[in-house]
Amino acid sequence: MTTQISHVNLQYSHTIGRGEQFGPGFTYPIFVARGEDDLMYVLCRGTEYRPEGTRITVCTVAEDFVSIFARGVTQQGPHEYNMADGALVWPTGLAIDSQGNIYACDEWLNRISIYNKDGEFVGKWQENPGSGDGQLDRPAGMVFDQQDNLYIVDGGNHRVQKFTKDGKFLAQWGSLGDGDGQFNMPWGIAIDKQEDIYIADWRNDRIQKFDSDGNFLMKFGTTGSGEGQLNRPTGVAVDKEGIIYVADWMNDRLQVFDRDGSFLLLKTGDATVSKWGMDKLNANPEMWEERKRAHGLEREKDFWAPSGVTVDDQGRVFVVESTRNRVQVYQKQGATFLGIRL
Repeated sequence: MTTQISHVNLQYSHTIGRGEQFGPGFTYPIFVARGEDDLMYVLCRGTEYRPEGTRITVCTVAEDFVSIFARGVTQQGPHEYNMADGALVWPTGLAIDSQGNIYACDEWLNRISIYNKDGEFVGKWQENPGSGDGQLDRPAGMVFDQQDNLYIVDGGNHRVQKFTKDGKFLAQWGSLGDGDGQFNMPWGIAIDKQEDIYIADWRNDRIQKFDSDGNFLMKFGTTGSGEGQLNRPTGVAVDKEGIIYVADWMNDRLQVFDRDGSFLLLKTGDATVSKWGMDKLNANPEMWEERKRAHGLEREKDFWAPSGVTVDDQGRVFVVESTRNRVQVYQKQGATFLGIRL
């Protein structure tokens, strides 16, 4: 029986975030991982001239601030990066294991840092950068399978590697190129319910799909700005019905595809002022006046270089925008499978 999807709809829900170095807010967020009890772990890359903004911010989907951990510096203020255990320099990806531990990868340090549910540093693995089995060169996206094996996009080596949660090397596949199963600076990664793996093949402007052993299954996407075309895709996510979501970075949009890679829908952004943003505006009335005088404010709703996308089991889609320091949240309204509404 075929299960081709003929229609899907995303309803804008709300926006989370504001630009802040400390407290409730984000500094160049690049990825969000969904935890238990509606928790969100937002990976903030920060900037080179303000490394104190590098951190993991914990909040809820309702935009309640919870905590911060894994700071790039040990004190507030414009300091040099802290490279001690538990700190981050150029973080790129997050993944959560079955016990709720948070794994963060760092492309500057080429290491994986591990934190417990409370954000306490509990371990790491790190080797000198290289191309041998288990070595990393600018790791990017990460995802756990159902057995708690960790797949890591090894961007500088143009490949994917598979490890145990303790860092033991299991397998790898991929090489530089544009053929099936090859990559050119891959970035995002996702896994579906069948444990097939999806890779955002950044410079090849496509998404590739593999089984859990790294065997090539399919690809979709060509370079361009038309429907279904991609321009430097950074993030990919797959929901429980197999619908695929892609952060189309240089096209400033989110695209949605069927299980077979057929185009379904695109969104260009619908942002409103977040709860944290409203709090700051209300605390600084002069900012409201500045907004009244601003030209082109209508463009504030649009995506600007979305860097990551995450979907949870409730059908909520989280699109991370680094340059606007926010996450736009959508709710999937359902999908039509050959006329049957789900």
